[in-house]
Amino acid sequence: MFQHHQKRVKPFYSPPTLILRQALSALYFGYLVRWAKLPYWLMQGRKTLPTAAGAIGMGCIGFPTHPVWEVTSACNLRCKQCHAEAGRRGSEELSTEEGKRLLDEMARVGEFRMLAFGGGEPLVRPDIFELVEYARGLGLEVSIATNGTLLTLERAKRFKKMGVANIAIGLNANDKAVHEGITQVSGSFEKTMQAIYNTLELGMNLQINTTVMKENRSLIPGLLDFASDVGAEIVLLYQLMPEGRGDEEMELSIKEFKALTEMVLEKQRRSRTIIETVCYPQYWAYLMRRNGRGALGMRLAETVFKGCVAGSGLCYIKPDGDVWACPFIPISAGNVRNRPLDEIWREAELFQTLRDRRNLKGRCGVCPYNNICGGCRGRAYAHSGDYLGEDPFCFLSHSTTTAVP
Repeated sequence: MFQHHQKRVKPFYSPPTLILRQALSALYFGYLVRWAKLPYWLMQGRKTLPTAAGAIGMGCIGFPTHPVWEVTSACNLRCKQCHAEAGRRGSEELSTEEGKRLLDEMARVGEFRMLAFGGGEPLVRPDIFELVEYARGLGLEVSIATNGTLLTLERAKRFKKMGVANIAIGLNANDKAVHEGITQVSGSFEKTMQAIYNTLELGMNLQINTTVMKENRSLIPGLLDFASDVGAEIVLLYQLMPEGRGDEEMELSIKEFKALTEMVLEKQRRSRTIIETVCYPQYWAYLMRRNGRGALGMRLAETVFKGCVAGSGLCYIKPDGDVWACPFIPISAGNVRNRPLDEIWREAELFQTLRDRRNLKGRCGVCPYNNICGGCRGRAYAHSGDYLGEDPFCFLSHSTTTAVP
């Protein structure tokens, strides 16, 4: 049995402090996109802002600094794009006691105020409620990333009672045939939709996660409309990464990346939901190129937009305790069974290298938007084997495409 460190409950930020810290990000983002529904979104701050846990800024995977714990590789779906190739439970999965020790170590990192539980499917894990309750006792805000099929109303109520800040539900399209064509499990669409409505019924913060690929690209505008219509607070719009079950044939072309970005901007202007792009940090540079104003605007943007946060803001723990900089960079910086997480976070060479963007190569290394974008490190790794290489799908400065004006 492991001896846990004495609990040190993190102080909760008062609502005024949360609002002041996060308002800078939302207001500047709203200005750049000409977001008509920003006042409505801010009114939902009593639900949305605790998810940010006082963070300033937007990164490539939501709020810029937080750990994600992939608690299991087990999953009841077989999604075509799954980077983790989730299915069966691994033999080296951290036990409940090891998981609690990991949570203790997270709580020692001052900038870790919010934790996302993911998978696989975290609700497959029998001790998920025990782990969530323990994390909440340490003062960590909690997000649950789920495919929704196991999130009954009763389970959602338990999460709400524990004070879970955010429920992130994966939806491939607002279309049964396309969604289930990707999950490869019949009946999954209805169960996921029911989970969305369960979350809304309870008044919890709803986040919708989707991965854009060739199979669902034409349905993304409708999905964004659906998210706005039902009142989802956040959409994380992932770009498919050729990792795990995902392959390059499913990936969008550079031209399609650019068209998607233009569509997202138009949707954001009228949406009640904040749309955050994942695995293409060029979105933030795109906004600045279109609407940014001078040196002052760039300084503000560098405060608000963090771009790719692999290793600099994101700490990704695998089911067996390996610590990665990103779910799409399969390189271990250490294992929590052998070294405390807080030490890995502070000292690991992988993280230290990624935190200095002067280390980036090619076009990413010399780009004027380096500090607010940095290129997708996961995509660079997937296509070249070098996580410091240039992002080959940058539509802002690609030699074979017309750069965005």
